[in-house]
Amino acid sequence: MSLFLSIAASFILGMSKSGLKGMGIVIVTLMALVHGAKASTGILLPLLIFADILAVSYYNRHAQWKYLLKFLPWMITGVVLGALVGKALPEAIFKRGMSIIILVSVIIMIAWERYDTNRIPDKLWFLSSMGLSAGFTTMIGNLAGAFSNIFFLATRIPKNEFIGTAAWLYFIVNLFKLPFHIISWKTVNMNSLIIDLKLIPAIMVGFLVGVKIVKKFENNQYRKFILIMTAIGAIVMLIR
Repeated sequence: MSLFLSIAASFILGMSKSGLKGMGIVIVTLMALVHGAKASTGILLPLLIFADILAVSYYNRHAQWKYLLKFLPWMITGVVLGALVGKALPEAIFKRGMSIIILVSVIIMIAWERYDTNRIPDKLWFLSSMGLSAGFTTMIGNLAGAFSNIFFLATRIPKNEFIGTAAWLYFIVNLFKLPFHIISWKTVNMNSLIIDLKLIPAIMVGFLVGVKIVKKFENNQYRKFILIMTAIGAIVMLIR
C-alpha cells in the first residue's frame, strides 16, 4: 500500500507539472502519510526538481521573466525563514504544522475559486506577503501552490504564460532549497534518493498524460473533490 500511494503521488506530481493545477496538496499529503512529515519533504524535493526540468523544457518559451523576477526575491527570503524554523521543530510539531498549512491552503484555494480575480490587488504589500508565504510553506512542506497561484492570478497572464513562469519559479526555488535539505535538515540522503529513483518513471508517465489533457481539462467538480479529499487527508495526518 505504501509503494502504491508513493507511485500515485508521483504520477499526480507529473500531471501537476504539466499544467494541471490544484493537485500539489494531494501529493504532499500522500507522501507525508507514507513517509512521515519531515522525511517526506526530502524525498519529494528531488522528484519536484526532476518534474520541474520536464516542465521548464516543455513550457520554456512561455515564461514571463518580469513577473518571476518580482516574486522570486520574496520567495527566496521565505525559504530561508522556513529553513531556520523547520530545522528545530520536532517531528510531531512539524507534522501538525504541515497539516495546518495544508488546511489553510485548501481554504485559500476554495476562496480563490469564489473570488473575483479582477479585485486581487497588485501592490507591494500583496507581492511581499504572497512571496514570503510561498517561500516559507514550500520549505516547510513543498506547499507554495496556493500562495504563488494567487500572485500569478493578480498578473492576469494567460494560462500558458502562467504555467511557463511558474515552472521556472519552482525550478529555481527548489534548487535553492536543496542544500538546506542535504546539509541542515539531512532529509535528502542516499536512502531518500533510492526511493526517488523508483518513483521517477511514474512522474514521466504522469507528465505525458497531463500534457495531452491540459488544454481540455476544465472540471470544477473534480477540483472540489480534490480539495475535499485533501482536507480529509490533512485531518488524518493531524490526528494520526
